[in-house]
Amino acid sequence: MISAYLPRIEKNLSELTASSLESDGKLVEACRYSLLNGGKRLRPILVYLTGELFAAKDEDLDRIASAIECIHSYSLVHDDLPAMDDDDLRRGRPTCHIAFDEATAILVGDALQCLAFETLTKTSFVSTSAENQLKIVHTLANASGLVGMCGGQALDIAATDSVISLEQLERVHKLKTGALLKSAITMGALAGNASEIEIWALARYAESIGLAFQVQDDILDIEGDTQTLGKPQGSDLESNKATYPALLGLQGAKEKAHSLVNQAIEALSEIDADTGRLKAIAEYIIARDH
Repeated sequence: MISAYLPRIEKNLSELTASSLESDGKLVEACRYSLLNGGKRLRPILVYLTGELFAAKDEDLDRIASAIECIHSYSLVHDDLPAMDDDDLRRGRPTCHIAFDEATAILVGDALQCLAFETLTKTSFVSTSAENQLKIVHTLANASGLVGMCGGQALDIAATDSVISLEQLERVHKLKTGALLKSAITMGALAGNASEIEIWALARYAESIGLAFQVQDDILDIEGDTQTLGKPQGSDLESNKATYPALLGLQGAKEKAHSLVNQAIEALSEIDADTGRLKAIAEYIIARDH
């Protein structure tokens, strides 16, 4: 069961930010508040599911899974700031800058980003080469920065209050959401010494589920409710964000999500291993209610 990974993920993240760290107590508390507040943990789960296809070692996957969740959590803290989406609620709790203050929230994001790369580089990996370890670090950095998540965030801000094409919207989300999801799968595969052909097939799977994830988020912003979502329902509409339902209509967006999941599952057929759990993740992405 996919949920079986959750206690392991939470334990590893908690150990990364232990209260005994020699740092400012408030900053440590705010980091733990932001990192340990639940969530689907989809990205670390994808690391484990992919790495285990290729017999990667647990300790290597633990480090990659923790690192990518640090990056994801930092991005949410910064995304919620007044200068960005200005949200008060995240995963059913006050956002970091509300629970603490804006300066602390900025520092939390900075600290979690650094912690991700500390985690990946502090010792050599067990199941793969130093060359692949370097590729893993590069993959996460690339997916997080100018041509990844940060670039996508900037494009998303620029598109607010604007009319953009479907092609432009897909570019936003391939960077903003898809790049990090794709990196989770790529890093897991690298830890298990997957071949270039296998990594290429997994990349196509990842690109499809990354877009499907965002399409479903856009649908839930219309059909979901605040309590289930853990964040304000209708916030995209209120902020006049470009979304798939706005461009395709609600039914068209649902059809787009299903088409993307089918593409993802088709890509998995090229992997000579039991990819059933990755298929289940793809199906879950458009079945979820939060």
